[in-house]
Amino acid sequence: MKRVIYLILAMILIIVGIYFAVLNADNVTLHYSFGSTEVPLSFILVIAMIIGALLGVAASASLFVGSRREIAKLKKKVEVAEKEVNNLRSIPLRDEH
Repeated sequence: MKRVIYLILAMILIIVGIYFAVLNADNVTLHYSFGSTEVPLSFILVIAMIIGALLGVAASASLFVGSRREIAKLKKKVEVAEKEVNNLRSIPLRDEH
């Protein structure tokens, strides 16, 4: 069921994207350091969105890496605590009455 919903959402996004590209098909002059060129406005907007998405992924990657390190440290602490508990359980009890 999730796949169908994702497929429908993807199709809607593709249709909206195509409609957006058709509405913004006019050529604009893109100036850069070594010259200029004429490209469709929709192309520039798509490239800007892709660059923004890549920058967003790069920014969130640092958070992801940091949380993975934290998880690794906590797993090591859990292993040490489990070993200590197992060692304490193996010590025989003495009754001094």
